[in-house]
Amino acid sequence: MSVVITGATGHLGRLVVEDLLARGVRADRITATARDTARLADLADRGVRTARADFDDPASLKEALAGADTLLLVSGSEVGGRVAQHRNVVEAARGAGVGHLVYTSAPRATDTTLVLAPEHGATEEIITASGLAYTILRNGWYNENFAQKLEEARVTGAFVGSAGQGRTASASRQDLAEAASVVLRDPGAHAGAVYELSGDTAWTYDDLAATLGELLGREVVYRDLTTEEHVAALTGAGLDEDTARFVAALDTNTRDGELSDTTGELSRLIGRPTTPVAETLRALL
Repeated sequence: MSVVITGATGHLGRLVVEDLLARGVRADRITATARDTARLADLADRGVRTARADFDDPASLKEALAGADTLLLVSGSEVGGRVAQHRNVVEAARGAGVGHLVYTSAPRATDTTLVLAPEHGATEEIITASGLAYTILRNGWYNENFAQKLEEARVTGAFVGSAGQGRTASASRQDLAEAASVVLRDPGAHAGAVYELSGDTAWTYDDLAATLGELLGREVVYRDLTTEEHVAALTGAGLDEDTARFVAALDTNTRDGELSDTTGELSRLIGRPTTPVAETLRALL
């Protein structure tokens, strides 16, 4: 087996590499890629192959994927440009003869109002039309996404949002990295699968306030705002208008239940319960 991981300098990609190594995959069978390979020097020192892979540079992708059996395409971070970038990767994978492509997508990417979903849905269509064997990992929300709420509560004793009583079935990055590792180590067993990966428990912001209160040893209050009030609070805190509306739209999605599904597929894949948000935030403290 030879496996290529894109975005190996990012949080998720790095954790996948580490899990593959921990599970006994030989370092020289793993290729960690990034735009800047200098940031992968410590992995190279441990015997992991490294390669430059820029989603906007097809030549770099062709070279990085040469000889790969399996590819993990960790979705790019450039919102608005990801479809073209992901298409470059898929075309390079097909040209290189990659045997199996694994992609990190978004919850219910082809059937949701989630503001992040359209680019992921379009990428899934590119992958399924490519002729490549594939597995789609529709990763839910990370526990780590709520680190800012923790800091806000630590400083002020409160945090704001516009999610109402909407629920979030979050899991840790480590949980989702382990799921990717499971698939990468035996891709044939997961060919054609589309996994909806979420935490075992869905919680509200009121629940999060109670959790933060326990962690911080003080009362924490969730202040639920209208969408426009939320946007005003975010711009008042220094965010630009577009970013503020994007963040508020995510809370609208939460309020509408787009992140609440507890499918159990993640815990089944990794063979253990998912990590509670309290455990992740406690570690961040």
